[in-house]
Amino acid sequence: MNYKIEGAIRKNKKSFIICAILWLLLVIVFVAPFSYSLFQATNELGKVSLETFIEQLSTNISNPFGTLGGIFEQGATHNFISTLLGFSVIYLVVFFIGFAKSAPKNRYTDIEHGSSDWSQRGEQYQILSKNKGIILAEDNYLPLDKRGNVNVLVVGRFRFW
Repeated sequence: MNYKIEGAIRKNKKSFIICAILWLLLVIVFVAPFSYSLFQATNELGKVSLETFIEQLSTNISNPFGTLGGIFEQGATHNFISTLLGFSVIYLVVFFIGFAKSAPKNRYTDIEHGSSDWSQRGEQYQILSKNKGIILAEDNYLPLDKRGNVNVLVVGRFRFW
């Protein structure tokens, strides 16, 4: 099971940064204007005027940094934090679903066929050489001065046209 988490992390390093930047952008551009517009459209009785909400939302989306300032000046931080928490929970659920789906299906996913990735901690160098001989894979050579059978079978095709 550990290989799935390691494989998903290795595969998604860039995606983590992109998702964090996207989260910050969505908070500034959509969540803050939404929560501030909701605060502005709510009257003393706790009822929301839809007309005022839509009007304020269009104004607040066009000026997101002014909206952030207005949230802290007008005392709408409770509204903003509760909306931010709800949005963050939904965002994290979607993120972890995507992260789980990107995990490798088995231990050998994304390993090049014919490479030395099948061995660990230098096992292949008991037989092979790091430096010279017949090239088998990157950093793996069949030494020519090896005792015994040094026959090599190459499987594949050669195309030219």
